Amino acid sequence: MNIIQKLPGPFLIFLGAFCLSFGGLIVKSFEGATLWQILFWRQFFFVILVSIFLLLTYKKKIFIALYESGLPGFFGGIILGCGFSAYVFAMYKTTVANTNFIIQTQAIFLAIFGYLFLRERISKLTLVSIILAIMGIILMVGNSLSPGQLSGNLVAFIMPISFAILIIIVRKYPKVDMIPLQLFAGIVAMLIGYFVSIKINISTNDILLAFIAGFFQVGLGFIFITIGAKKTLSATVGILMMTEAVFGPFWAWMFLKETPQLIALIGGSIIIIAVLIQFFFLLKNTKKT
Repeated sequence: MNIIQKLPGPFLIFLGAFCLSFGGLIVKSFEGATLWQILFWRQFFFVILVSIFLLLTYKKKIFIALYESGLPGFFGGIILGCGFSAYVFAMYKTTVANTNFIIQTQAIFLAIFGYLFLRERISKLTLVSIILAIMGIILMVGNSLSPGQLSGNLVAFIMPISFAILIIIVRKYPKVDMIPLQLFAGIVAMLIGYFVSIKINISTNDILLAFIAGFFQVGLGFIFITIGAKKTLSATVGILMMTEAVFGPFWAWMFLKETPQLIALIGGSIIIIAVLIQFFFLLKNTKKT
């Protein structure tokens, strides 16, 4: 694990976003598992990986690390666990492109929540980016005619909202360790999948896909991002995270022949432009300080 710690922060963020970009492809490749079964097994393997990482990192001090994350870590884990659950639901119900574009609104929600809870000022440029993002969202969500796709699009917003709330918690309590928090989140999402599923037995093929998703796609993805974010400018993190929005729909198009609707691409492009405006504004302010 020391090798991971030594890698450049931006490179780790890119690797993490690249891993996450396979989420839609994997979820839509399950042959018979329900979305709740997928959630349970995906998070089951995720919890195993994070536990191994914590044991290798903290060794005998693992329980101290879990304890020191405290209530902020516990509640942050619950919020992120809801985000994990929403991700699987959205990928199962709507297109990969829609889900990935909606995830990128996390920067907009972060600006809004920063103003509401941390009294961080919203600049005119940020306000413009928020308005643009809302326009893109209306185009994408308003075009969802089928009830299933509409529900998937709406639930997808839980992900950027939960992530923005999580960042607010970390800003409010900067000593919160994100890795133990992820363990709590994995357990929460796994329990949601377990209690909502009628049964958890799935095929060997689906178990293998769940293992790939839990260990490599979301497991390594979040570990890379968590470590990389510690030594990377926040605005740079946001821009590099767009790797997921670019590659996610590409994998779905290449392997699943899932072609996004033109209106979804237009709405998604508007959201990306809005987020880029916000990120470049943050980057400019960071350089000044």
